Amino acid sequence: MSVTHIEHIGIAVKSLNDAIPYYENLLGVKCYSIEEVKDQKVKTAFFKVGQTKIELLETTDPEGTIGKFIEKKGEGIHHIAFAVKGINEELQRMQENGIVLIDKTPRSGAEGLEIAFLHPKSTFGVLTEFCEDRNQK
Repeated sequence: MSVTHIEHIGIAVKSLNDAIPYYENLLGVKCYSIEEVKDQKVKTAFFKVGQTKIELLETTDPEGTIGKFIEKKGEGIHHIAFAVKGINEELQRMQENGIVLIDKTPRSGAEGLEIAFLHPKSTFGVLTEFCEDRNQK
């Protein structure tokens, strides 16, 4: 297995403007990046804590994934992301082991990462994301 570390924990919030000051105070670090990922209908804000990042997710469309998540479950932890080497191989390995893939091939994510999600129905209820830095392939 080529998981190297927890890349980030994704947290769905209604408002980045409201959530960022709380997390800056809690973590004692400043938000270092805000980015819109248009095809995912989301704005992200990132904090670095050791080797792991906290990613806040605000929907840009109520019909987007994060908008629907907040409508159904409220604000809170949305997913956990693992950094991997060889994302395509990892997806194939997961599928061969009976894990249901949301993404059969990687797609573009925030911070220039290639990302792919595993379905929570086959990951003990946890939406799981694999991330690979395109620049470190």
